[in-house]
Amino acid sequence: MCSAQTHPSTLSELRASGWQSKTVKEEIRQNFQKMLASGSDLFPGILGYENTVIPEISLALLAGHDMLFLGEKGQGKSRMMRALPRFLDEFIPYLDLPGCPVHEDPYTPITSQGKRCIAETPADQIAIRWWPREERYAERLAPGTKFADIIGEIDPAKLAGGTSMSTEEALHFGLIPRMHRGLFAMNELPELDELVQVGLFNILEERDVQIRGYPVQFDLDVMILFSANPATYNRSGKVIPQLKDRIGSMIHTHYPAERDAGIQIMEQECDVPLDGEYPVVVPFFMKQIIEETSRAARKSRYIDQSSGVSARFSIANYQTMIASARRRGAVLGEKPAVPRISDLGHLYSSSLGKLEVDLMSSHQMSERQVLDAVIAEAIKTVFGEYVEQHGLEAISQIFAKGVKIEVGDMLPSDNYEKLLKRVPPIWDKAFEINASESAAVRASCVEFVLAGLYATERISRAQRYGVVTYEIG
Repeated sequence: MCSAQTHPSTLSELRASGWQSKTVKEEIRQNFQKMLASGSDLFPGILGYENTVIPEISLALLAGHDMLFLGEKGQGKSRMMRALPRFLDEFIPYLDLPGCPVHEDPYTPITSQGKRCIAETPADQIAIRWWPREERYAERLAPGTKFADIIGEIDPAKLAGGTSMSTEEALHFGLIPRMHRGLFAMNELPELDELVQVGLFNILEERDVQIRGYPVQFDLDVMILFSANPATYNRSGKVIPQLKDRIGSMIHTHYPAERDAGIQIMEQECDVPLDGEYPVVVPFFMKQIIEETSRAARKSRYIDQSSGVSARFSIANYQTMIASARRRGAVLGEKPAVPRISDLGHLYSSSLGKLEVDLMSSHQMSERQVLDAVIAEAIKTVFGEYVEQHGLEAISQIFAKGVKIEVGDMLPSDNYEKLLKRVPPIWDKAFEINASESAAVRASCVEFVLAGLYATERISRAQRYGVVTYEIG
């Protein structure tokens, strides 16, 4: 295979090099098979799909299918589509034709200009350029997309210049013809105008296009990808049946099946560093609560499940929690800062725009009340797991009856010291962190235990001006 540094620069040199023309699907299939056989990581950074989505994509690529990625928001549909160009060759050659919008295969051009060049110009005088794989992918969002954007249109400027309307040169080509020998992705397919869907149906069926009644008999070589939400894709009339029928494979995406997989995704996608001048150490139970909040939201009857709860919900909340802890560290001079339950009081800003409340089920509950209920359910679930494994008495034994305890996101960790004359040995084992050695960690543990006791209805709670008071009676 030719490299960027040694590739031929004329058609005669290309022929002499032994380069062979392939369709884009053949090219992807061959490269994918090589990576599959070598045991390479096929989709780096894609977590939780090893036994479900990735095998489906693998079969679709080997079958040479166009694909529809069907799933709710925040399930990585666009990310999966954007990962597919890695299976293309690093570079492919194309004819260097002035003004030609199509990257023509040097052996089998599809435009009149390309065909004339091959027929009338000596091979040693036909210039060849090379197209890198990262430029062979284009993506479009369906809402607002017009026929001219992705298929083409008659170009008034060319007509004004004297070009005949009956010739190919009078046309302006859209994204799909320009992505000849590449990949084109359409996001949110059901939102696409029906006229444009008909144009796509024609491309999938015949691999040619018609623009304003002018038949462009292009043998287009392009892999078409789509994404859609099940609620709209399955709604009658949103996608024409002929187009549905001609999509080769439907790839069903999903949210992480296990909480740990969700935590891995959350940590991978969080671009907020934990080190620096004011470092942050996040206890694992706080990560569990953030991810469990998303899982609880996906089950909540107060939230419209047809729109889904994106993985971005966990990521944004995780970033907000870290930011709250870091602010406390900077203001109070605590290093490292350790997130607490009280930091979750700031999740409204990063959460409410990502949830759609079900007005029929929530009755008079506000969005904030729905979020509070979801967070409380997450705390209850995670706390219950710790209690089940290590015992409620061992975790909560430090709190005597008849006392009031104040906690808050801006209270110094030293304020919690009086609650902990001695840390029970079980704490270090249960929380897998140095509760015995770090005041900030102990403060986080205290708030977790108190919130868990409240969530399981063992103590009462009152909140005022950012300070939460727990009463143990």
